[in-house]
Amino acid sequence: MEKQNSSAILLLKQATTLNIHTGNLVNWSRLKKKCPSSTSEELQGCIRETLSEWCTKIAPTLEKEAPSTLECTLTQATEAITPEEREELKVSVKLFLSGSDPSSIRTAVDLACSTLGLSQLDSVMIAPPPLPEGVSLTLEHLQPYWEELENLLQSHKIAAIGTSDLDKPLLEQLYTWAQVKPSSNQVNLASCCVMPPDLTAFAKEYDIQLLTHNDSKELLTETSFQESVSEGVKDAVVADWSLEWVLRYSIIVKSRGIIKSKGYLVQAKRIGS
Repeated sequence: MEKQNSSAILLLKQATTLNIHTGNLVNWSRLKKKCPSSTSEELQGCIRETLSEWCTKIAPTLEKEAPSTLECTLTQATEAITPEEREELKVSVKLFLSGSDPSSIRTAVDLACSTLGLSQLDSVMIAPPPLPEGVSLTLEHLQPYWEELENLLQSHKIAAIGTSDLDKPLLEQLYTWAQVKPSSNQVNLASCCVMPPDLTAFAKEYDIQLLTHNDSKELLTETSFQESVSEGVKDAVVADWSLEWVLRYSIIVKSRGIIKSKGYLVQAKRIGS
């Protein structure tokens, strides 16, 4: 075990990009033992457990290859979708951005498609990067991310695009400006126990689906991410790793409304790489 952990430390030291995939959480017996109090806590536990298990399964050849992009995936927990079952399934994604580079949206979507064996995601909803204290989200902040989503929709990588936590004035501004209109908007019911009437009326008039969520304002801080990595790979140097994005996916059987699969993909980059 000590040898495997030292291999993991070395691989992390040599890599410039880190991709983590939890596999299907529906099959995770270790998550069921302790019910997480929030999605943030769930994600931190998933990163820790995935890396911890990955450490025990490192192939001896990997250390010699010293890849610049390190794929930390539990292969046995990953279930690609077969062409035969695709029509029966709805694949929805929420993308939490940490970095300010809009092109990371394409990176995340491409990785989700290749991981799940898909050519297209049914819907992608974005949560823009957190802003400094006292700064409010504006259309100007949203535009570069939305344009990237529109490009992905036009190239048939995504079928529908949505937003998260926009109030009525900002949703209206985005709707007016955008070439491809938002099909949905998620609202955090922790911040408002009932849907604001002006938002409900606007969404109804323009056929925008309003959904609810209970995600933290910032799903995973850089510090929390680094702590989770250091707990998963003991004694690893984590201070120079910066979180780029977190993608959460769910795959639902349309006819029965049950979740077949759900999981997280996480990407981080070494600062200065």
